[in-house]
Amino acid sequence: RDLRSQKRLCRHQNGYIAFRFTVVDRCHVNWLNLFRQRYKPLACRGADRQKRTMAQGSHLLLLAGSGEAREIAAQLASAPFRVTASLYEREHWSGPLAVPTRTGGFGGDQGFTEFLRREAVTAVLDATHPFAARVSARSWRICDAARIPFLQLDRPPWIPGKGDQWVEVESAEAAVAATRPGARVFVTTGRETLPAFLDIKDRRFFFRKLGTDAPDPPAEHIRFLPGTGPFSVEEETELFHSLQIDTLICKNAGGTVSRTKIDAARDLGVPVILLQRPPQTGAPTVSTVAQALDWVHRICR
Repeated sequence: RDLRSQKRLCRHQNGYIAFRFTVVDRCHVNWLNLFRQRYKPLACRGADRQKRTMAQGSHLLLLAGSGEAREIAAQLASAPFRVTASLYEREHWSGPLAVPTRTGGFGGDQGFTEFLRREAVTAVLDATHPFAARVSARSWRICDAARIPFLQLDRPPWIPGKGDQWVEVESAEAAVAATRPGARVFVTTGRETLPAFLDIKDRRFFFRKLGTDAPDPPAEHIRFLPGTGPFSVEEETELFHSLQIDTLICKNAGGTVSRTKIDAARDLGVPVILLQRPPQTGAPTVSTVAQALDWVHRICR
């Protein structure tokens, strides 16, 4: 108190203890040494954390699962900062990503939060599939709460053109209801939508199964078709002909790689039933790879 009254003791703007004048009184010296030992670690904690973060550098978590994510990984393979990609599936027809990749889920909210903390993630780029709504919503919510910079890459949906016969619906159940009895339907909405088709036995449903294995179908009116993409318009056209497909059910995923089935359906005059995209998460969003990369290079140093 005596030193403070003499304005010889003050607090530095960064939290350190500063002395304006040399202290010669032994009693004051002993008291100040004790004070410094007890309180300097607390005062310096914030500054030490900042220094430690700067020493570690930026760490970008790329939530992958789309063609755009693969392109971004290739562009960031030689980045001067750390990049980690995350994929739910272990294998993909186009091979591994160009950056270190973890696979599988995070283990819910707690697991994702712990991963961000443990790996010192400083930014998250969500380039998952446009229909990975739960993953995107969860990731944005947790990053927003933790004040971790977050960006979602949401490629534009398909828009019908001349010759397209499209009907857009909100769910797999609505898509099934839009088909007619006796229809032969090619389906690319994923196995998670399979329950909506199980009880509709007066139609045939042909599900695309990416990969080489074909599991046993759960019902006689359902068939799994294994295959390894990408698929050309000619390949899709030939497949539709061989199976006598008269209806296509798919997600409005956007992009160019998976649009070939849409183009084949238009050329053959096959009606298309499209599942609409889930609602937006409310996160900051861009629509192109170039915009996403520009954000990354501004955030990560």
